Amino acid sequence: MRERWNDNMKVVIVGGVAGGATAAARLRRLDEQAEIVVFERSGFVSYANCGLPYYIGDVITAPEELTLQTPESFFARFRVNMKVRHEVKAIHPDRKTVSVKNLETGEEFEESYDKLILSPGAKPAQPRLPGVGLENLFTLRTVEDTFRIKDHINKHNPKSVVLAGGGFIGLELAENLRELSMDVTIVQRPKQLMNPFDADMASFIHAEARKHGVKLALGYTVEGFEEKDGGVDVLLKDSAPLHADMVVLAIGITLTTWLLLHAGITPPTLASVRIGILVAGAAAIITVIERRKRRK
Repeated sequence: MRERWNDNMKVVIVGGVAGGATAAARLRRLDEQAEIVVFERSGFVSYANCGLPYYIGDVITAPEELTLQTPESFFARFRVNMKVRHEVKAIHPDRKTVSVKNLETGEEFEESYDKLILSPGAKPAQPRLPGVGLENLFTLRTVEDTFRIKDHINKHNPKSVVLAGGGFIGLELAENLRELSMDVTIVQRPKQLMNPFDADMASFIHAEARKHGVKLALGYTVEGFEEKDGGVDVLLKDSAPLHADMVVLAIGITLTTWLLLHAGITPPTLASVRIGILVAGAAAIITVIERRKRRK
């Protein structure tokens, strides 16, 4: 690995949360001379998503405890230039540059690289349903999402919430919102929480959730959302709507692959370091899936 880099190497990393920040730190340990630039579209780097619901539930009370590093501390420790609120809009493999937009100023520019590491992560899945985008409807993926939900709770003191989705984030939110004495209902199409689990294991989760006052509406299909009486009606197929003061969508994630496809970079191409592009984090999942498909 060491011999692939030289003293004049410039590495650009797209994404600065888990995979990107880890890659940057590891690369600095391997090469003290390389120039490393990280572009992160959110305002925060190096944080763990699993801690976000616990800030909402007041288990974590200081905002700075959500992040392991700041851009300033990362530079001081690793001499890595972390550029937050910068989004990579396009990749140009032929001339080894990326197009970048400063989300604060609107400035757009190109940044050159010798090696490019892609770790753009994922976004919360948002189904194309009527009412998505309502003021009292939220998703939880980033630190900014966390602050948005927490601010809403502090300002409006909602008494009830419907969580659409019963995976890890949904369950962690249910736990923390119950700690705030909110009435919590989880609704989802699968007939069990934590769908990857075997049914007998999921039954223990159901019992524990109900023990703590979480209502479960399993096996229901959400068809949309409507504002009503200062809150939100969650419209269900073949059933009466669920009403709550707020709703959080926690139905999974959508991998950020459009950047790769727009550049004409396919997973088989990504598997080769000969074009100077590597993948990490969620983006690497696509490569693994496509490899398995080709083997069948």
